[in-house]
Amino acid sequence: MSDLMTHASNRRMRAQLLTTPGRPLAAAELPEPRPGPGQVMLAVRACAVCRTDLHVVDGELPHPKLPLIPGHEIIGIVVGRGEGADRFAIGDRVGVPWLGWTCGICAFCRSGQENLCDHARFTGYQIDGGYAELTVADQRYCFAIDASFSDVGAAPLLCAGLIGYRTLRLAGDAPHLGIYGFGAAAHILAQVARHQGRQVYAFTRPGDIAAQDFARGLGAVWAGGSDETPPEKLDAALIFAPVGALVPAALAATRKGGTVVCGGIHMSDIPAFAYRLLWEERIVRSVANLTRRDAEEFLALAPAAGITTTTQTYPLADANRALSDLRNGALQGAAVLVP
Repeated sequence: MSDLMTHASNRRMRAQLLTTPGRPLAAAELPEPRPGPGQVMLAVRACAVCRTDLHVVDGELPHPKLPLIPGHEIIGIVVGRGEGADRFAIGDRVGVPWLGWTCGICAFCRSGQENLCDHARFTGYQIDGGYAELTVADQRYCFAIDASFSDVGAAPLLCAGLIGYRTLRLAGDAPHLGIYGFGAAAHILAQVARHQGRQVYAFTRPGDIAAQDFARGLGAVWAGGSDETPPEKLDAALIFAPVGALVPAALAATRKGGTVVCGGIHMSDIPAFAYRLLWEERIVRSVANLTRRDAEEFLALAPAAGITTTTQTYPLADANRALSDLRNGALQGAAVLVP
C-alpha cells in the first residue's frame, strides 16, 4: 500500500524550470508530483547549487529532460511513499544525490560499477530535481542524513562531498595532495584530507587571494594560483575546475608515478602536451558519477571527521542569481536554495 498526502491532489508547488538550455530558469507553479512504486515524495528543505547544474542550464551537457527542474543536492523530509516504498518512514530526513536510478542488471551494475550503468538516470538531468518545494526520488538512491548537520549544511554533501570523496578515493593514499579549483567540492575534501593526515596544496584562479586565504583557513599548507608551482611535488592532483588546460599543469606538478584525477562531469578540451609530462608512469583518469557505496562511506565519514560546509543561502526564487554567482566565481563554498 502507498502512503498518500492528506491534502487535495490538485495542490500546486513552486519550482524553477529549465525550458530551453542557455536561457534563465523560469518561475513556475506545477502540479505536485506523485510517488510511483518504490519512490518517496519529499518536501524539499534545501538544495545546493552544483557546477553540473550550471553545465545543464548553459547547454554544455546534452539532451536534458525538458522541461526540467534542476538540482541534485537535495535534503528533504519524506511526506509520501509509493507502492512498496518501505525503506524510510514518513517524517524521515534524507538526501538525494546526482545518481538517481540504475537498471541493476547490466554488467556494470552487477560488478559494483553502477556509476557506469548504460541506462542510468540522473537527478536534475533526466529526473526532476530539487529546485522546487517537492520532489520524488527512488528510495534506493536516498540516504539518511546525520542529525549533526543542518538542512543547509548537509545539502553540499550530496554532490560536492560525494563526487569529491570518490575523486579522492581514486587518487589513492597520496600524502601530498593538490586540489585545482577551490570551490564547493574542494572545501569539503580539504577537511577530509586533513582528517586523514594528508597535506593539501590548493590551486585557485591566478590572483584570487580570497580563495587562497579560504583554502589556508581550511588547513591547506600552501595555496597559490593555478599557474604557480607548489613547493613540493604532488603525489596526486584532483581537478575540480572545468578547465582542460589544468591537466598538463597538474601533470607537471605531480611526481613520478603520481595520479591526476579529473573530478568534473564536464571539462573544456585538454590541449596537446608533451609526452614527457605523462611519462614515468603518471596516470590521468576521470571520475564518473558515484555509487551508493560512495554515499554510505562518505556520509558516515563526514560527521566523524567534523566536516563543516561553508554556504550562502538563496531563496528558491533567486535560483538564477545563485547560478550567476557560481558562474562568475563570486562564491566561497556552496550556494544553497531554500524553498
